[in-house]
Amino acid sequence: MHRVWIGLGAVAGLTAVAMAALAAHGLESLEPARIQMVRNAVQMQGWHALALLACGVWAPRGGRLADCAGTAFAVGLLLFCGAVYALALSGVHMALMAPVGGTLLMLGWALLGLSALRPP
Repeated sequence: MHRVWIGLGAVAGLTAVAMAALAAHGLESLEPARIQMVRNAVQMQGWHALALLACGVWAPRGGRLADCAGTAFAVGLLLFCGAVYALALSGVHMALMAPVGGTLLMLGWALLGLSALRPP
């Protein structure tokens, strides 16, 4: 699974950079509050792209908990950032997707930490 987490982390990082460029150069027509929402989602996406990379590097030693962390990060990114991007860019409110996604992101960090604490 470690290659999956590295691949997903790379895709998340790539799309975070693309969204940052869009926010900086292509969204002048949006109101400032919506542009800030995009920037916030980009920041979360960038940090969690790195978290996915960490899962990929750590998974051979971290085992099942590291893989569960990668799953939580990947799904959490889709739900949280997807909901924020949808609201900021199109005004579509996806009830509960952002909170569920955010909770999964936090769970991912907890699982990644636990995977480091478990005995080898």
